Amino acid sequence: MTIATETIASEQSAFSELGLKPQLVQAVTNLGYIAPTPIQSRIIPLILEGHDVIAQSQTGTGKTAAFMLPILQKLEQDRRGVKALVLAPTRELALQVAKAAIEYGSCMNVRVLAVYGGQPYSPQITRLRQGVDIVVGTPGRLLDLIEKKALNLSSVENLVLDEADEMLSMGFIEDIEKILSTIPPERQTALFSATISQQIGNIANKYMRTPKSVIIKSAHLTVDAIEHRYCLVNRDEKLAVLTRLFEIEKITSALIFVRTRVGTGELVNELMGRGIPAEALNGDLSQQTREQVLNRFRHNQTTVLVATDMAARGLDIDNISHVFNYDLPEDPELYVHRVGRTGRAGKTGIAITLLTVPEQWRLRRIEGFTKQVITRMPIPTVEEIEAHRETQLLEQIVACLQQDDCKKESKIVAKLVEMGHDTELVAAMALKLARGEEKQRPIAPVNPVREARAPKVAPTLKRAKTRNDRKSAPGATEKGMVRMTLSAGKSQGIRPADVVGTIAYYANFPGVTIGQIRILEEHTLVDIPQRFAAQALAKTNKYKIRKNSVTLQLA
Repeated sequence: MTIATETIASEQSAFSELGLKPQLVQAVTNLGYIAPTPIQSRIIPLILEGHDVIAQSQTGTGKTAAFMLPILQKLEQDRRGVKALVLAPTRELALQVAKAAIEYGSCMNVRVLAVYGGQPYSPQITRLRQGVDIVVGTPGRLLDLIEKKALNLSSVENLVLDEADEMLSMGFIEDIEKILSTIPPERQTALFSATISQQIGNIANKYMRTPKSVIIKSAHLTVDAIEHRYCLVNRDEKLAVLTRLFEIEKITSALIFVRTRVGTGELVNELMGRGIPAEALNGDLSQQTREQVLNRFRHNQTTVLVATDMAARGLDIDNISHVFNYDLPEDPELYVHRVGRTGRAGKTGIAITLLTVPEQWRLRRIEGFTKQVITRMPIPTVEEIEAHRETQLLEQIVACLQQDDCKKESKIVAKLVEMGHDTELVAAMALKLARGEEKQRPIAPVNPVREARAPKVAPTLKRAKTRNDRKSAPGATEKGMVRMTLSAGKSQGIRPADVVGTIAYYANFPGVTIGQIRILEEHTLVDIPQRFAAQALAKTNKYKIRKNSVTLQLA
């Protein structure tokens, strides 16, 4: 199959020049959109011309309007069956796409239904029986409704696979193929994905008709619009550092990522106790509660969301000023997904990671993956926070004085002066009362971080060789160490640096902590810190030295 590729430049044209109906142009104008994004400029004409399309683009580029506006234009509302189907990986994304369809089609009285798991079947089935023009849903629930004979897709003319790579990574491939088999082959299909894998290529070959491929090539990657920083912290002082950062940073809304569900609740309680409006977003929430939490966040009733990676899947909210990695993700790609929630739609954002000393090498991996320098920032001091608080108070007072709207308060001051109180003392006491809420935000102490110098290659080699030269008995280990056997030795050309490098990389702990190394003819004895023994053994099938697989086991 030949795929014609069109690379998008950064030029933009007005919506009116894309061939859209005036009422659709008016609808997007009413929503505040001035000019189409690059993907909209290219995709909308292609769909209007009847082409199947494959679009490679990141989240936040305006892809929903790119496929929904031409679908609405081509929609024939003859009240005879579902005309358009959009598959989305998550309930959150399905709801967002459905909402966009209703907004864009406000002039058409379009009937849109979002279907997803975690909700009763009955209301969704009732709506389908009443008649729906566009269905947006997750693969699992769509397939359930098809099998229940509640959803008939035989009249679908437009099909969209949104965030296809995400759906495949979540294991939906079989469900997707079953759904596609129920839709007429003469339909028009659009596929959107952040990456184009072989599996996506297979779907295109099997289910699409000579698709046009549109690739977004902008001057900046998604992470380029983000200021990347990190604070080096002691593990048990992350909360203290986070609350100090909240004092200094200009945060309008923030997303904080932690590793576990329990961690979300614990951190929310700590933040709320300090007067910071926060809510948890984790897998324990029902769909209804999740939607309520997100709505409060969207409408600035909550400043902070504390989330796990799984709970944040499909989260698509603009205007997030900060993303905090309270716990550093193990996968560099996961870091990109996290921080990509800020710096969207042409705006800049800030990503701050709370990093412990043993995690420093993992941050270097993230820098290599993203091609971005992550800058170390100092932890705000008590003096800096107190000065910042005073500056904020002064700015608020000056703003109020300029408004000159304090007649009632002036009368109270006059009464206090008549009672014999000094004017300056009255003002000072009023400021003290105004600052009373600061007691709810104590500045927690932070201790200096004991940094381990990252060894250069030559010293590491020297250190490892010195250990190798020790005539240690096979059973003699240093205190706190566990002796293990690596399935390669002198005959395979193994060097101490190979041993240190491969174990530290794959087992994810600092190489400087590795103990004695004794390279024998066919295997190598190496001492691993007892605290890292389990994770070293857990990766035994992953180790590679110069592309050759090796195993690690207890000696």
